[in-house]
Amino acid sequence: MKPFVVAIDGPAASGKGTIARNLARHFDWPYLDTGLVYRAVARNLVKKQLDQNPRNAVREAKDLSIEDLQQEGLRTPEISQTASVVASIPEVRETLIEFQRNFARKGEGAILDGRDIGTVICPDADIKFFVTASQEVRANRRYQELMSQGEGVTYQEVFDTLVERDLRDSTRKNAPLVQSEEAILIDTSNLNVKQSTELVIAKVELGLRDT
Repeated sequence: MKPFVVAIDGPAASGKGTIARNLARHFDWPYLDTGLVYRAVARNLVKKQLDQNPRNAVREAKDLSIEDLQQEGLRTPEISQTASVVASIPEVRETLIEFQRNFARKGEGAILDGRDIGTVICPDADIKFFVTASQEVRANRRYQELMSQGEGVTYQEVFDTLVERDLRDSTRKNAPLVQSEEAILIDTSNLNVKQSTELVIAKVELGLRDT
């Protein structure tokens, strides 16, 4: 039986990861935060004090393991920026595409979130979502998250970093962040976690009934 694949795309701090995790618990399906794939490569580069050039990045991508996705410190501002740079390297993306596609082929269902799931990784996903929110709302969410982790950052620093990352992700030549034509738009600016999750669950259940 072909797995029912859910693709969830969107910019940083849009709420897509929280929705995806809640969805995975609800349906008891495996979940992959594909952003961690690039963050893990970035973390390994930083940890080994390697330059962020394509040769080093591709080597670390080829050596990536599931265990690398469980490292601490994958969501710091430094790793976030490095991951965005790493993700813009075509050879790195090509190396990691199969890693992500293999995950989607397992079990009766799979949930993947990222920035190019519905357009590149799983273009034939059974249902696609594009989760977003205003930059101000997203920056505040990320700021609150970092503050709770004891990170010494200001809101303006977080906002500026987010704007820079949005621009890089949406304008890169290889697999830019875009909403696929089939994706269902979910704007979480004025929705709480429960409301967002319930909305997506309802859409998935409807999709399951139609298969």
